[in-house]
Formats: sequence, C-alpha cells, structure tokens
Amino acid sequence: MQAKRLNINGTIGIFCPSHVADMGRYIPAFAAIERLGFRIKLGDNFQKDTYGYAASAEERAADLNSLVADGSVQMVLFNGDASAAEILPLIDYDNIRRHPKIFSSYSDGTSILNAIYAQTDLITYYGMGAGEFSDLRHYEYMQFCSHFVEGFQADRFISNSNWKTLHGGVCEGTLIGGYTALFGLMLANENFQYNLDKKYLLFLEDHEKFSGVGEVSSYLAFIGQSRFMKNVSGLIFGHYALNAPEDLLRCLERFGAKYRIPVVYTDDFGHGAKHAILPIGMNAKLDADNQWMTFCNIP
Repeated sequence: MQAKRLNINGTIGIFCPSHVADMGRYIPAFAAIERLGFRIKLGDNFQKDTYGYAASAEERAADLNSLVADGSVQMVLFNGDASAAEILPLIDYDNIRRHPKIFSSYSDGTSILNAIYAQTDLITYYGMGAGEFSDLRHYEYMQFCSHFVEGFQADRFISNSNWKTLHGGVCEGTLIGGYTALFGLMLANENFQYNLDKKYLLFLEDHEKFSGVGEVSSYLAFIGQSRFMKNVSGLIFGHYALNAPEDLLRCLERFGAKYRIPVVYTDDFGHGAKHAILPIGMNAKLDADNQWMTFCNIP
C-alpha cells in the first residue's frame, strides 16, 4: 500500500516522538517547508516534557494518531533522537490502514517506520525528518519532490556520492532497514514482523559519533545470526564518516562474503550531509557491480 502524494498547499503534520522540541531549532525548518508551498500542523504535545526527555508515551502516540485521523494532513514528518520505541504499542495501526499517509523520518524513527510497515503494509520512508529542512540542499529537495510530491516520480535511486562495491552481485528484494542498532533490536519486537517467504534488500547506516567499528560489527553479527538473515538478498550501508575507515569496509566485505550477498557502501544517506530517501516496503533491484538501484513497484 502506498499513500497519495503531496499536493502543493498540502498539509504536513509534525510531531516529536523522540525528544522535547526546541523551537529555536525547528522554526527555520518550518519556514523552509512553508516556502516550498506546504502548510504545517503540529501535534498538540509537540513541546511537552512530561518525561523530562520527551512527552509521555501516551501524549506522543496521541499526536501521531490524531495527525493520521486528520483528513487535511497528507504527510507525517518527525525527527529522531531516542525513545520513539516507547509509543509502538500505542499507535493505532487500524487508523493508519484507514487513513494512509506518507511517513518520513530517520535515525530513531527506524522503530516507528518499520512497525507501521510491518503492521499495515504501508510503504514508509527513511532518510529525511523535519530537521533536514533547516539547511535544505538541492539533492535533498529533489529527493523530497521525487518521492513525495505530486507530478514527480522516483523510479531509481539517484546517487550523489561514489559507491564502494564490497561484495559484488545483483539482487532483488523489498527494501527494509534503518539505523543499524535499532533495526537489530526491532527483529525481536512484537510490533515488527517479516514475511518468511519474501526476500529483503537491507539498508543500514551508522555514524562514528555514535558507534565504533567494533560496535557496528556487533550489530551486524546479531542481525546475521538472526532468522531474518535467511531472507536478506543484499545490503546497502550508508554514511559512517567523512572518509570511511578501512576496518569498517573490511567488516562489510566479510559480511557480504559470509552470507554470499551483494554489499555496497554509500555516503548518500544516513547521519552525514546527504539525505537520500529509501522507501521501506518498496521492491528494488540492486546491481552492486555497476552500482545502481531501481525501484520496481512504482504505481
């Protein structure tokens, strides 16, 4: 299932599942969104700090559920940080099935995006939160338009960096993934399921400011040793550092060789300067040798 695209003058709902909103940081992003021709609707609990680090789980879930139920809202956009997983059991997934919207985030949004896809079969989007509009560059603007705005179309992944092929080959599968540690944790979450009869094209990302290479290796090991790994057809790993360290690249190379899957590294998405969008739940084909990816189920 895929939500309808944004109309110019359409409304984007924004809520805070992972932190207390600092309006000084959000106002430039709001201004940029409005300059593009869209309206903004904030969740009622956007600035609450009930838990200290965020609004209560019930307040955050209520914001998400009310934005979904609002017929004027076409897209739900949210930033990352930490603690979004607290709201997963409180999301009204039936409501999302009845009122499908575009959902876009990244980082801590991994949990919400994957849970919504797993529970509803609605395609969600990893790569851009509200914060990316504070310094919106041409690449991000074109990514936003091609995936979300009426009149545009994304039938292939547009790269803005030099890919590194770490284990060659061609594969197909349903795109799924996100922030490496959180995706690994989602594999044991009751709000996330995967189809044992499907192949998945896994995308992951991490950053040196959060995890050392040894930690990334540990997360990959847990994913690799899970039942899910039997369904993985390939891996795309996103931006880790300005210059990806050789030990990370060798780690990813070993991962591809061990599981006999294509693996590529790219700076196009993740916690770096570039924020390409990856549709969770959309079928895709990856050619690691020639370094391209196409999306296969464009309506």
